[in-house]
Amino acid sequence: MHRSRVSTLLIDVPQAEAPRAKDFWSAALGVRTGSPPGEPQYLSLYDAVPGLVTAIQVLEEGEPRYHLDIETDDVDAETARLLGLGAVEVSSWQGCNTLRVPGGQLLCVIPVHSDPEEFAAKATPWP
Repeated sequence: MHRSRVSTLLIDVPQAEAPRAKDFWSAALGVRTGSPPGEPQYLSLYDAVPGLVTAIQVLEEGEPRYHLDIETDDVDAETARLLGLGAVEVSSWQGCNTLRVPGGQLLCVIPVHSDPEEFAAKATPWP
């Protein structure tokens, strides 16, 4: 058995647009921003969506888009579950898997990064 939950909403923007996107989303949502220590590619939008980490992800290349992260206590099992539902693996990086789901959106499967008590309370158990 493993557990998983949607943990993160990312607004992916090209590097050149990141400052304008940060200013826009911060003002539009009325939230403060900041980069997590050691992760300058993320611009957090604190408390923008209650219960979810919400951030701008700065892309070195690629098109603007939105994507979700699913955190799990077993990345391989959750990836296999989602592949069985019709997702296709796009890439793997640092213990995370990027999938393209039916409809064309991206989804990342990541190890648990939230508070362990919050994860335990909100995650769905899977056989």
